[in-house]
Amino acid sequence: MRIVVAVGGNSLIRAGQRGTMAEQWKNVLSTAVAISDLVRAGHRILVTHGNGPQVGNLLLMAENAKDFLPELRLDYWGANTQGGIGYLLQSSVTNELHRRDIDGRVITLATMVAVNLEDPAFSNPTKPVGPFFSEEDAQRYARDRDWCVAEDSGRGWRRRVPSPRPVDIVEIGAIRDLLERGYVVVGVGGGGIPVVRRADGTYHGIEAVIDKDLASALAARLLDAEMMALSTDVSHAVLHYGRTEQRDIGQVTAAEMARYLSEGHFPPGSMGPKVEAALEFLKNGGKRVVITDPAHLAAAVDDPRVGTSITP
Repeated sequence: MRIVVAVGGNSLIRAGQRGTMAEQWKNVLSTAVAISDLVRAGHRILVTHGNGPQVGNLLLMAENAKDFLPELRLDYWGANTQGGIGYLLQSSVTNELHRRDIDGRVITLATMVAVNLEDPAFSNPTKPVGPFFSEEDAQRYARDRDWCVAEDSGRGWRRRVPSPRPVDIVEIGAIRDLLERGYVVVGVGGGGIPVVRRADGTYHGIEAVIDKDLASALAARLLDAEMMALSTDVSHAVLHYGRTEQRDIGQVTAAEMARYLSEGHFPPGSMGPKVEAALEFLKNGGKRVVITDPAHLAAAVDDPRVGTSITP
């Protein structure tokens, strides 16, 4: 099958970790093992990934060095993390395939994702990015840098940027060709480098954050993938999270998952975007979506009784 495996950025830098190279190399190993299992089974794999913690670290470093280095754009930092995280995944999967004597090649592709400038998100930036500031500093940056800023959950003030919906993936043809030639492709990282297409057909980068799960669902649709596998830090999506009646979701239909979403079981900051992306993929012809952790990923692809399995 053609499978899009969407890896969360938090799976590389976990809660309570600083994000050292040693931590990230260790964390990526379980994902590399799962992907190698899928390659051994003969599947064609596009690996997408988040980049929230990594971009956050880069923006913090840039802020601390602002007196010495020029300010760089958010689309550039997104491209930067595609290379860095892609390197971690590419190297780890390549080594795991070699260790098991599995024939396979891995490549990372810097990927631009087009958005529409008329998307309502551009008139209502909601995505917080970067470090926290005092209100005074934030308001000064709003004036001097033309930022949109807002208070963030009592923790301080942050910059907010648009989060438009993805409408096209510029390199989708290259991804398709590489998959057909047997490559494992690491692409559409961090939701893609956000760009808009000009009237003359050229592309121009913009400062925005595209939801990586929605971008992954778009990639899966454009590739006619049969399955999406959403790799996260839990083995199942759950109902009534954190309450005494909490329970894992096993095999479920898209209609049931849509009802759970409407009932508020999946908050926007956690499982919500994954469920929305799953439903969009299934609505557009996808056969199945799996939500689970790296340890159960390969088994969940083969067995719908493992993890959370969503079908049309």
